[in-house]
Amino acid sequence: MILTQRIDHLVRLGEYIQSNDIGWQMAKEKACQENGWFIPEFVNLAAQNIARNYLERAALERWVQQYDIAPAMNRARTVGIVMAGNIPMVGFHDFISVFVAGHRALIKPSARDEALIKHMVGLLSAWDSRIPELMAFSDVLKKCDAYIATGSNNTSRYFEYYFGRYRHIIRRNKTSVAILMGTETEKDLGKLADDVYQFFGLGCRNVTKLYVPRDYNFQPLLQAFEKYNYLVDHHKYKNNYDYNLALNILNNRFYMTNGSLLVVEDRAVFSPISQLNFEYYTDRSLLISSLEGNEDIQCIVGLDKLPFGKAQSPGLFDYADKVDTMLFLRTL
Repeated sequence: MILTQRIDHLVRLGEYIQSNDIGWQMAKEKACQENGWFIPEFVNLAAQNIARNYLERAALERWVQQYDIAPAMNRARTVGIVMAGNIPMVGFHDFISVFVAGHRALIKPSARDEALIKHMVGLLSAWDSRIPELMAFSDVLKKCDAYIATGSNNTSRYFEYYFGRYRHIIRRNKTSVAILMGTETEKDLGKLADDVYQFFGLGCRNVTKLYVPRDYNFQPLLQAFEKYNYLVDHHKYKNNYDYNLALNILNNRFYMTNGSLLVVEDRAVFSPISQLNFEYYTDRSLLISSLEGNEDIQCIVGLDKLPFGKAQSPGLFDYADKVDTMLFLRTL
């Protein structure tokens, strides 16, 4: 299958994702049933982001031009992909990277997020009989030439043990932070709420910590964040909120809340579900320098960095862990 045909299939897939096809609606419903964190709002959000940011023809063509991908692959390799399941279709970028690069993908989806990726591969196979030779699923990834595995800091040790002797990309826990100046508008703070709340804060691109100047007024931020207060009606999120609220009360720890999010002063960049950490800063330049060297951080949101509200809308060039997946695949 030549490159232009692969791009045509992905463009068609993007159009399908944005359609009201009954098969697609049923696949999304199944995804919600299989994972209690996958509510329809966030499944639709993930799908729309993929269709608009990954599967537009112009975006795909710019992407492949950057890497001078050959029209036909004469020495295709088999790449094992271990997908995470924290947010809907989180492994989709790896999936299309292997496909566009011309290699074969052997996929181990997360048990918490397999309905959508399996539905899409089945759809592609129905469109083109050559697809099953290029994409397959397996619970055990053996005899692959290279591996791309995404998981936690704990599972990454197992990935290193099993895949370390092969060419590989192994991803660990990441999170994102935001730097505020105190001059943000209500609109800015509303967009920041998207970066914090979307997908219940479970993604590596979710903001889990704020850096604020001394004497920062949190009241406008808490008010702007109230647009997501309805999430506290979700039982899994509410259980986390109640648990973390109880911990802060029992530890006699100062906290602020708008009823759906706890805002707590803490040096850690990772925060539990339903909690947003913050820390005061004095020198913004020094702060940015330290954050850019922090391996735990995926995105920095704020003035002259990633715009507010864009953390959960990555493009094709926004690689997880800042490791260029396509360059890795081109060198196999």
